[in-house]
Amino acid sequence: MSKILFLTTAHKYNDDRIFFHQAKELRGLGYDVKICSLSSEYKGVIDGIEIESYSVLDESTNRKLKIFEKVCDDFQPDCIICSEPLAVVASKKIKQQRKVSIIYDITEWYPSKRMVENFSFFLKGVHAIKFFLIQLYAGWLSTHFIFGEKTKKFPLSNVFPLKKNIILPYFPNDIYIHQSIKELEPNKITLCYTGQISKEKGIENFFKAIDTLRKKRPSLKIEILIIGSSRKEKDEKYFSHLLSKYQWENIRIERPTSFETFTETYADADICFDLREMNYENHHCLPIKIFYYAASGKPVIYTDLKATRQHVDVSKFGVLIDPEDDHGIAEAVINYIDNPELYRGHALNARKEYEKKYNWNLIKNLFTDFIKQSIH
Repeated sequence: MSKILFLTTAHKYNDDRIFFHQAKELRGLGYDVKICSLSSEYKGVIDGIEIESYSVLDESTNRKLKIFEKVCDDFQPDCIICSEPLAVVASKKIKQQRKVSIIYDITEWYPSKRMVENFSFFLKGVHAIKFFLIQLYAGWLSTHFIFGEKTKKFPLSNVFPLKKNIILPYFPNDIYIHQSIKELEPNKITLCYTGQISKEKGIENFFKAIDTLRKKRPSLKIEILIIGSSRKEKDEKYFSHLLSKYQWENIRIERPTSFETFTETYADADICFDLREMNYENHHCLPIKIFYYAASGKPVIYTDLKATRQHVDVSKFGVLIDPEDDHGIAEAVINYIDNPELYRGHALNARKEYEKKYNWNLIKNLFTDFIKQSIH
């Protein structure tokens, strides 16, 4: 059977999309599958998938390229699935030596804001152009594209319209879903935030909305569940400042858990939130936990982003809103509290929408057929 190699710099070897969905699906069909990541240290075999992972994110580009090139030389894959431009560039050598398909799986907006945030104002533009050109170069080297969502097709699908591509959303496999459809308790609500804790991801918008909700309904018992962590020291300090500012009771903060148990961690939540900032990059990036919330049976309140509108009919099980409209967000929560039948309907609809539109079984053959065709 053919050999398939996943190369990724920023994603861990046990990334939900790469390991738990794509790699496992291919391994289940009999392919010889290997994952090489540069963000964490591990070597071994998990569920029949070979892992060769290194913690070298802070090392030089040349060092990273050499690691990827050696892995390619040793494994001799028939197909390489790359998650970032550097992985594509590293595949160039083996592509020149033998016929191999290089599939670029575009799941991140590139270049992202975080890639240029440490440069001065003038250098931000210079480096943004440099990274954009690297993206085009990776597109030229690739033989096929997988786009995580329609809003990420630009610019590669425009510059290389003849290259075969598919859109492969981030739909969950039901084996990783814990259903927890709830009915609201009188005069009580549990509100949930998960993921990276930062201003850009909307933690302050979440707190402001809760503060406004408390003022509008002072007798309401509000429980707050936060599952996540801050990646940067400045974000950790910022979060500590918010906690000191509001000093709420009934707030539970938990560290991120394993992917397999993620949907169990927010089982107590009544409503799940994502109130990230509105900006150009966010408008082109779909917050993928929405599919997991839907699968669990959780109504959601989300930022009204272009990508979300294009890919999900949120009106069936939640609300899209301006993330800075704390009064509007509070009123959306109150509407659920005052109309428990609406809440119940949205909770049931969330699960139904997932089963009909947003689950892995609906798209897995699209993925595996695309890989087969790229090899033969």
